[in-house]
Order: sequence, then structure tokens, then C-alpha cells
Amino acid sequence: MNDDQLLRYSRQIMLPEFDVAGQQALLDSTALIVGLGGLGSPAALYLAATGVGSLMLVDHDSVDVTNLQRQIIHGQKSLGHAKVVSAAERIAALNPDTRVQQFASGLEGAALAAAVAEADVVLDGTDNFRARYAINEACVMAKTPLVSGAAIRLEGQVTVIDPRRADAPCYRCLYGDAGDEALNCAENGVAAPLVGIIGSVQAMEAVKVVTGIGESLAGYVLHLDAKRMEWRKFTLTKDPNCPTCAG
Repeated sequence: MNDDQLLRYSRQIMLPEFDVAGQQALLDSTALIVGLGGLGSPAALYLAATGVGSLMLVDHDSVDVTNLQRQIIHGQKSLGHAKVVSAAERIAALNPDTRVQQFASGLEGAALAAAVAEADVVLDGTDNFRARYAINEACVMAKTPLVSGAAIRLEGQVTVIDPRRADAPCYRCLYGDAGDEALNCAENGVAAPLVGIIGSVQAMEAVKVVTGIGESLAGYVLHLDAKRMEWRKFTLTKDPNCPTCAG
């Protein structure tokens, strides 16, 4: 760590839980962020700002005017541009030391598995169950921790899947095959600050996973009712019949 980095990250380094070792762990880490929408936007910005050394950004979409209400990593000048390009430009302006890999065509199959295996932590900011199940399965197979977030209307949730633990439940243990593809922002709407809250929690959990500080949400689901600003924490247990992680 050079003198410029010691100064940039000084407010974190002074935390006893972080110290120089924790900051160095962040600088040496790679985070894979799938989806650069409402959740991935704040998560990517905070991980870059906090000093994660390498970000792998995945999104096949381009910036639309309806995105700007909540996807804060993009701006008016990014309209029509690929989201990964827009996000990379914003990250470079925030922290030029952060290395960025862009995947504008999305990731599936072997490519997804390879990216997950390369990462120290994966953040899922997608909005459909097909993608979430695929990311979850790749993380279970690679034993890479997964921070999954979701937000709709005025409700959101975050959970951490840590397949490094033998007793760890996975995302499929939470939802099985009961996913509803109609539950997305385009069909149901979402409050802008809500995705900022949930995405920021995802970033915090990712930092904890990488540095080992505190207690992560592994084995729990944290739910937010933003209408009443009430948080509830539920225990998530491993499903012995889960098609993804039971074997």
C-alpha cells in the first residue's frame, strides 16, 4: 500500500476492525457484480470507493431514461450507452486505482462459472429468478460467497450465501422453484432510495466477507419494509432436499 492509498483509505484504516491488514485484503480482492441497475449501481460505487482492487461488471443492457430515477451510477450523458461502459467510466472518475473488467454481453454457463471462480465475492443485482438461480449454482459449485439483494415497490431484502460452510443454505433453499417472474420494477415500480439502501447493505456485506470483520448475514435474510422503516431478520436454514446444495 503506497502513501496515497494510506491517505485515501485512512478513515477505514483507523477502525480497529480494519487496520492496514483489512484494507490490504480489500485492495487484493476481486468482486463480481452481476447487474448494474438499482442495486448494482450503489454497490459498485461503494466497493470502488472502499478500495476493492478489482471489479468485474456484468450487464447486457444499455442505459434508458427510465433507469435514471434510481440507477445512480449512470447519468444523462450515458443514455444509449452500455451499462458496463457507463459504470466503468463513473468508477474511473471515483477511484482510478480500481481495475474494471467489463462483460457487456452477460455471462452464462462456463463463462459465468469461470468468472465466479475468479472472484472473492459475488453480488447479485439481477431482477429475475432464472439469473439468480444460475448465479447461485455457480457460487455453490465454486464455493464463492454470494451477496444477494432484491427490491420491489417499498420492500427489500439481503442475504449472504457462504458455500464455504458445509451447513450453509443457498438461494434455492430460500425460494425453491416458487419464483414469480412478474415481480420486477418495470411491472411493479420501486422507490429510488430503497434500492440505494439495499445495494449499500450488499456492499457492506461484501466488505465483511472479504475482510472477515464482524458477522455476515450468512444464514439469515434481512428484510426491510421501507413504508414503516422496519427491519426484520429471519433465519435461513439449509433445505435437505435442495436441488442445488443438498448434494
